[in-house]
Amino acid sequence: MSKTSLLRGDDSSESGSLDGGPKSVSKSGSDTSSEDVHPAEEANRLSMIQTLIHLWKCNIGTGLLGLPLAMKNAGILVGPIGLLTIGVLTVHCMVILLNCAHHLSQRLQKTFVNYGEAMMHSLETCPNTWLRTHAAWGRYTVSFLLIITQLGFCSVYFIFMADNLQQIVEEAHVTSNVCLPRKSLALTPILDIRVYMLTILPFLVLLVFIRNLKVLSVFSTLANITTLGSMALIFEYITQEIPDPSNLPLMADWKTFLLFFGTAIFTFEGVGMVLPLKNQMKHPQNFSFVLYFGMSLVIILFICLGTLGYMKFGSDTQASIILNLPNCWLYQSVKLIYSIGIFFTYALQFHVPAEIIIPFVVSQVPENWALFADLSIRTVLVCLTCVSAIIIPRLDLVIALVGSVSSSALALIIPPLLELITFYPENMSFVTIAKDIMISTLGLLGCVFGIYQALYELIQPTKHSIANSTGVYAHRYPFLLE
Repeated sequence: MSKTSLLRGDDSSESGSLDGGPKSVSKSGSDTSSEDVHPAEEANRLSMIQTLIHLWKCNIGTGLLGLPLAMKNAGILVGPIGLLTIGVLTVHCMVILLNCAHHLSQRLQKTFVNYGEAMMHSLETCPNTWLRTHAAWGRYTVSFLLIITQLGFCSVYFIFMADNLQQIVEEAHVTSNVCLPRKSLALTPILDIRVYMLTILPFLVLLVFIRNLKVLSVFSTLANITTLGSMALIFEYITQEIPDPSNLPLMADWKTFLLFFGTAIFTFEGVGMVLPLKNQMKHPQNFSFVLYFGMSLVIILFICLGTLGYMKFGSDTQASIILNLPNCWLYQSVKLIYSIGIFFTYALQFHVPAEIIIPFVVSQVPENWALFADLSIRTVLVCLTCVSAIIIPRLDLVIALVGSVSSSALALIIPPLLELITFYPENMSFVTIAKDIMISTLGLLGCVFGIYQALYELIQPTKHSIANSTGVYAHRYPFLLE
């Protein structure tokens, strides 16, 4: 049994960690060289290519398919500029998080500190007495937000995979070999969508039993290949005979811009994996290059798909771009291929909450029960995401509500505050302080507006905005709008 805990910190090795032996403490902080670790652990560390694959896969998920509608909600000019701005801010906050974690690991002479530990240790040295006394709550808060966010993504994946599988099955008898523009279909479900969820469940349970990120990189590669294949088919269609975009509004109504903001924040899903990926690299000092290069390609992909998709379909743009594709076998395969990619992505997103919860649980049981406890917790968590997808009314909006709180907090609100707390005693410049306050304020506004929009939809479940009422299946994908 591999006992390397992905998200563990050095101070957790005595209580709740899955570490199997002592670790040498590197004087270079988180930039641990290959000489500082056991050969067996070194063999399981990630190369730059494997890290890049993981970074791509944990950022390219279901939210990508909602970007054309996001552009519609913002405008053909404001949309791309806004998405670029949010992308740059998100990457900047990832860099802030990395810098703070590295600085704290050097200060505390630790090999690695994770997101929650970085928040706790920074609060331990802040000037405010009350915050120093309750520093542990910083770690608990971040861990809770990470668990909620990642399991929320996993629940959305359940809905997405089951919904696509249901559409493929139900439309099989009306799917042709001729790829003509899609017509609206009103089909009676053959099987309840919950049956499809239960069908997927055992396969996901088996998938999450893989606990090693190096092994998971193989599945991430498969996910990237399937996603790349489906993206190629989508781009192949949306770049054909693009209508004149001059009729599209440069700026949409400010009310629909709130939907754009929510989609953009939801789309950048990888903040929870930044520190774990760096910690698992053979050469962590190269992670900055991987981050900038990988996220630059992700942002370019997002802008191109969103802009071209909106230009192609205009006012007919639906909640998921898949719904605009022709009802023929070639483009129906996009649903299947993309769902396979999301299937493998589930394990990567699931890894974060699993590695927060499992070390604590395993530390409470005898050694000979450790493997059973590990696998049991993984099974329970997967079943929890499935059950929540089955029984919670309007799960899509519940996930949007939780995501608005936790994703905005993790990606935009907490990192700038963490930088202020960590470096303020070291004479930060006024420009840096003002910048951090502005980013956190922007994230807070997005959080508040996201909560408002989700609550509004929950209170009026039968009423859909114009942006949401875009097709026969649009009601199934409102989580892509948040």
